[in-house]
Amino acid sequence: MKHPKWALQVYEPLQRKYFQLLTLISPRLNTICQFRRIKKQRLSLDNPQTLDEKIQKLKLDSYATDPLIIQCADKYAVRSFIEEQGCADLLVPLIAVYDKVEDVEWDKLPQAFAMKWNFGSGFNIICSDKSKLDIEATKKQMKEWGKEKFWLLKSEMQYKPIPKKIIVEEYLKPEHGVQPDDYKIYCFNGNPKYILLCTGRELGHPKFYFFDENWQLARLNRDSKAAPEGFTYPRPSCFEKLMESARTLSAPFKFVRADFYVIGDKVYFGELTFTPQAGMDANRLPETDRLFGSLLKL
Repeated sequence: MKHPKWALQVYEPLQRKYFQLLTLISPRLNTICQFRRIKKQRLSLDNPQTLDEKIQKLKLDSYATDPLIIQCADKYAVRSFIEEQGCADLLVPLIAVYDKVEDVEWDKLPQAFAMKWNFGSGFNIICSDKSKLDIEATKKQMKEWGKEKFWLLKSEMQYKPIPKKIIVEEYLKPEHGVQPDDYKIYCFNGNPKYILLCTGRELGHPKFYFFDENWQLARLNRDSKAAPEGFTYPRPSCFEKLMESARTLSAPFKFVRADFYVIGDKVYFGELTFTPQAGMDANRLPETDRLFGSLLKL
């Protein structure tokens, strides 16, 4: 049954408030209810089998109190971790750091930059030409994002202790298009096993293809399954560096998705993601969820 637009406008904010309140009462209860709502299945925490179940187990058992997880979930503080691992060359050059929107010195920012909050997901402004940027609208958007308590909705507890900051990094100009290809590497117990390539974001209809550790197409999601026989995508010239970097950065963690950008033969660090899609990925194929779960040893 399709609900009228006005009903959704009333219902969705109420539902959001309900789950945020549920996290304050019990992150475990919120997780169980949200998992059932999104995944359409019961969550097993006593005997987790799938990747998403195991992510929930890790999240509830340790993410709220693990200082390294909290540091690396922080898009600013993670930079120190990257340097400590001997991977400073992967970092996108930092332009500025601010505590609040009112502190941003817009006139001093370069013509192109990437601006983001450090405490969640999706709070990004990619500016390729400041002369075309509506600065007042950007301020408003950043202020709205800054009010979010991102951790509350799905009990992603690693984000709760993070002191909020705005970071501005250099704009990564790809060889083609507006945004570089994104390589999301799934790492299990320190072993990078599968790479999810995201390409074509600037077209508004990105494609996602899985490849294995030998850069062979792995038909583990819908785009990969739909690809024609013999489909391939150019293997990055820096593929060994990409995999070596993922292995180094994932070593301390049971599970993490290490995200990178590639421009030419240069690898850039994106972020470390411990709860992709909050560990409730409704689009992941059930057989892939089970396969990935079998690779993760708790």
